[in-house]
Amino acid sequence: MASKQMLHMNQGQEETSYARNSSAQGAEQNRMKPLIEAAIVDHLVTWKDGDCGLSCSSGPNAVALVSIALEATHRHFLQLRQPPPEVCILLNDLSYNDFNTVVKNLVPLRQINGERPTQVTGVVPGSFYERLFPSGSLHLVCSSNSLNWLSKAPEDLRINQIPAYDIDEHVRHERLAVVAGAYARQFRKDFTLLLQLRAKELAPEGRMVVSIPGRRCDQLINEISHIWGTVAQILAIMASEGVVDKAKFDSFYMPIYGPSQRELREIIQEEGSSSITEMRVHDLTSGMDSTFLTPNRVANSMRAALEPIINQHFGSSGEVMDEFVRTAEKHLSGQGSSHVNPVR
Repeated sequence: MASKQMLHMNQGQEETSYARNSSAQGAEQNRMKPLIEAAIVDHLVTWKDGDCGLSCSSGPNAVALVSIALEATHRHFLQLRQPPPEVCILLNDLSYNDFNTVVKNLVPLRQINGERPTQVTGVVPGSFYERLFPSGSLHLVCSSNSLNWLSKAPEDLRINQIPAYDIDEHVRHERLAVVAGAYARQFRKDFTLLLQLRAKELAPEGRMVVSIPGRRCDQLINEISHIWGTVAQILAIMASEGVVDKAKFDSFYMPIYGPSQRELREIIQEEGSSSITEMRVHDLTSGMDSTFLTPNRVANSMRAALEPIINQHFGSSGEVMDEFVRTAEKHLSGQGSSHVNPVR
């Protein structure tokens, strides 16, 4: 099972880094822009400080979200012919995240439209399944492509030695309901806790704008729709070919879950601290440049997001990840990479 220390994206600016392989996640954030702008304008008259981004990772996408919020704030007060308020931006991720890269990317945002808004930026290491900020201190919380990560994989699968994705197709189909149910329960527990924690940290009338990779319908259409998708198929091929140890594959539980719209709505309503202003469902790849959906690009994107966690479980040899990319390209070429949902 992955530790918190390994739940981070590939660091730095190298060819296999998350910073250079997160186009799908960037496209999702572009779709969030009108929601963020609406949340800011709707609540802006009472703002003084306090915005946060959950799971900022190490690429340019966190900076894009900050830029959207700052520009919307600046534009609103410019229209009112008033000076913009002081803004405090707090970026969160687990402690092993590459915060140095994030901070460097934030430097250009010190100036907007030729002016220097009054802002303070800080990083807050820690899990978003824990308290992170003072009570009543946040006016806007944004999170994109991160809340599909669970606090941990389901313990009952590990204890009962039930693989999350069995290589035997017949057994896999028989266990689908058991595996999916275990992941769904863990997500419900985690997401409920997250709502409770952020409710304590949000100021009165504060807003949350989040996007979560999930599935369109409540039914599990196939054996991969509930957790880690194509990645499991690729690792299964590698296990069947002896590239990775089958016993290690059977004990690999990726802490990821993609909820349905109905699940999210039920959890939010049952928890009770928040209400839903707007909920949208769309295709993760819509609006993306097709050049980013080639088998090679998609394979490298999966590597950038998952290399640390795969290395921790299967061994840190670069050969494993090189073979992962080769197998992924071959697999995606056979089925069409447009069917792939990015991990994060």
